Amino acid sequence: MIPRTPLPSRRGVLLTEDEPVPEAARKPRIGERIMAAVNRDPRTAPHATRNDILLALAVTAHAVVAALVTDPARRPDALGWALLLAAQVPIVWRRRHAVPVLAAEAALLLPYHALDNNHTAPLAVSVVAVYSLAVTCRPLYTLLTSGAALTMSLSVMTLVNKHQAVEALRVSGWVLAVVFVGIDVRYYRQYVAAIVERAERAERTREEEARRRVAEERLRIARDLHDLLAHSITLIGVQTSVAAHVLHADPDRLDRAAVAKALDDIAETCRAARGELRTTLEVLRDRGGPDARDPLPGLHGLADLAEAARAAGAKAELDVRTGEVPPAVGAAAYRIVQEALTNAVRHGGRADLTVGVQVYDDQHALHVRVTDDGAGAGTGSPGFGLVGMRERARSVGGTLDAGPGEEKGFEVRAVLPLRAGGDR
Repeated sequence: MIPRTPLPSRRGVLLTEDEPVPEAARKPRIGERIMAAVNRDPRTAPHATRNDILLALAVTAHAVVAALVTDPARRPDALGWALLLAAQVPIVWRRRHAVPVLAAEAALLLPYHALDNNHTAPLAVSVVAVYSLAVTCRPLYTLLTSGAALTMSLSVMTLVNKHQAVEALRVSGWVLAVVFVGIDVRYYRQYVAAIVERAERAERTREEEARRRVAEERLRIARDLHDLLAHSITLIGVQTSVAAHVLHADPDRLDRAAVAKALDDIAETCRAARGELRTTLEVLRDRGGPDARDPLPGLHGLADLAEAARAAGAKAELDVRTGEVPPAVGAAAYRIVQEALTNAVRHGGRADLTVGVQVYDDQHALHVRVTDDGAGAGTGSPGFGLVGMRERARSVGGTLDAGPGEEKGFEVRAVLPLRAGGDR
């Protein structure tokens, strides 16, 4: 077995030979660095001032070499050297002040050419100034400004030396090429920036969508737990009150059968609540095995709700006249009836409360109507029952109205479209 030789990293962390180098620690290649520099906005590039100082030194060296080597007859004099060297300085501010830099170049180089100095030496600084203008300003502004500067230069050259003016006209083609290259680079950078912005916006949209889904799921869980616990606890409270009343009404003649029945009803309600709570938790844990139960209650459970209301002492009358409905619509109807029965038993205020439940459908919607002849809504602090029922109805595209009955009591009416959860 060959031992692995540790390799030193740049940050002092030892890496073995068979361990891959992290992507963040890998030094970018020269091609990647060039493309990053091309894609980046020059005004926000890191070390911009340092790089421009180095560029200014490079074009200065080029200007000095060109002035000394090419066209010895027109080698600059003292004033020419001063103008030529001064023209290299504005390059340091070319990124953020491209127009003033081009104006400074024109102000310095036009007298330089008018004095018939070496016309090749300032070519590099002129190209840099024009390119900087093209990549930082709007295309139309760039064309107008560079065209005006070029026209002024050719006019001065024509007045000084017509032969040199023809040579400058030939060189101006390269200047125009630099202008269009700069405009093309500007458009390319805008295109890359738009792609990056769309990607970031899509990422933000995905995060917002994920947060919205989490909020909706929390709201759905809260509604389910509210409907389940409020209904069960209300029935347990009523049944406990019945048992307490039987125990204290006439202790000498204790009705053991009534007490036993009340306690059995409480135990049955607890078992039903525990089973439905377990089903809800199984759905939250995403247990989709073959033994998992249907997480959505339906119209088949309305009979159990009516029986539970009867166990609480109410006279519940159930009338269901409907066929198969979409699961989401059936679940919404079940929860609405469950909450309406819970409110009726809680706020009815009568021992002989009568509750009527009607569920029927037509070709387009499922109609749910729950009425009682009790005292109506209580005077205590309002809860979330009516809000939850309206949210249930809206979840399948339906509507819900709740208020005092025509004669007395309270009435809940819901219309749930059958096409909301799918074709019937």
